[in-house]
Amino acid sequence: MAQKNALHPIPNPAGQPIVGNAFSVDASTPLQSLMGIARELGPIFWLDMMGRQAIFVSGAELVKELCDENRFDKAVRGALRRVRVIAGDGLFTGDTQEPNWSKAHNILMPTFSQRAMIDYMPMMVDVATQLCLKWERLNADDEIAVVHDMTGLALDTIGLCGFDYRFNSFYRRDFHPFIDALTRTLETCMMRRGLPFEDVVLKKRIDQLSADAAFMNRLVDDIVRERRRGGGDKSQKDLLNYMLAGVDKVTGESLSDENIRYQINTFLIAGHETTSGLLSFTLYFLLNHPDVLAKCYEEVDRVLGRDIAAAPTYAQVNQLDYIRAVLLESLRLWPTAPAFSVYPYEDDTVGGAYPLKKNAFVTVLTLMLPRDKAVWGEDAEKFNPENFSREAEDARPPYAYKPFGNGQRACIGRQFAMQEATLGLGMILQRFQLFDHLNYKLKIKESLSIKPDGFRIRARTRPDVTRSRLGAAPGPAEAQTAPNPPPPPKHGA
Repeated sequence: MAQKNALHPIPNPAGQPIVGNAFSVDASTPLQSLMGIARELGPIFWLDMMGRQAIFVSGAELVKELCDENRFDKAVRGALRRVRVIAGDGLFTGDTQEPNWSKAHNILMPTFSQRAMIDYMPMMVDVATQLCLKWERLNADDEIAVVHDMTGLALDTIGLCGFDYRFNSFYRRDFHPFIDALTRTLETCMMRRGLPFEDVVLKKRIDQLSADAAFMNRLVDDIVRERRRGGGDKSQKDLLNYMLAGVDKVTGESLSDENIRYQINTFLIAGHETTSGLLSFTLYFLLNHPDVLAKCYEEVDRVLGRDIAAAPTYAQVNQLDYIRAVLLESLRLWPTAPAFSVYPYEDDTVGGAYPLKKNAFVTVLTLMLPRDKAVWGEDAEKFNPENFSREAEDARPPYAYKPFGNGQRACIGRQFAMQEATLGLGMILQRFQLFDHLNYKLKIKESLSIKPDGFRIRARTRPDVTRSRLGAAPGPAEAQTAPNPPPPPKHGA
């Protein structure tokens, strides 16, 4: 446990003052290394990262203080800072004080309203249907690479809803070149740690990063330029049209084309990385908890029905309460955005005992926060969707669960992601039986987010599914309005 009245440093077995604790964390699995350190040292500790102090916190009561936006702000440093090569001052990687952050936040908030979610529904159904059609045509002995297909689902959804662009992941063997460039870029940003001679060792990767960033930026710039010229559907209710037409009511200004590019890259990063991981982990948990899977099937059949010719409506998706709870519980144990960082505006103290210097780099380990037994009980490590019944959520402090970040810097697309994931999982279960034929043992792959590594399953159409009836279009938006939609996932005040 951490020492009283002092932050607890971990030992530096190498005794090297230059690199400090840089080698105390496994470079291939840094997040899991930090989880192990937190289990050993308790809810707060620090690392000497080449002379810079990095503080890590996972205790709920300490996180409660760090979420006070009068005292702390989001810190965009380290790997996240390096992602600015493609995301610039977008919503994810911009500093709160940068003018474009608040301008974009004000303009984009309405694009994630309930009305907007209804508008996105037909596009979400379109992509989810493509996934189902692919699975429906598999042979009985064909394997499904879960992360690959969930990545295709998430990428194609944000591409279509974001800027009416089809990556067509289910009509090609490999992903669109954009996603390959994006994956390499994120990996390189995560690998760079500021070690001596690192730029020499990683020269090829750094050169590739420059080429990849130029390719991605050029593709997005071309899309924005074409829409400006009148190409595409000006009536399309996608994020790009919202950004092109939007005006910040505070400043009276619109977003520049450069910043729109950064926002699109941001949505592609956050929209495909985290949602695909969420769905992948959820399928893993369902296959390891047949009682929970049975309840999900029962809810899907009751809410969506067995007529798969009728696409799910917005109202129906918002009635899948148990599936929502399963998704949120998956995010609790393996939050795909596994950490966020803050800094104090002034010298401060947390927990009444731990002093923090102004601008100190403090990382909240959202991987360990929901394992705090003081809040989640002795079974905190066990998968239990009842943790997200309405009653349980109302009784639990919001600072104990932060998979979407905190406050004004919380993920703006959390409602979009949950609607997409609930719809996708609902349509999969409505149509397919799922099989863990390899008895998969969970292995975590880390990049900017986390995902199950090497997870493969088989799927078979349920006995009463008629293949030719898959893939109907949804009804009009007016018929999809839910009278009492569930609140968006909580992320704290």
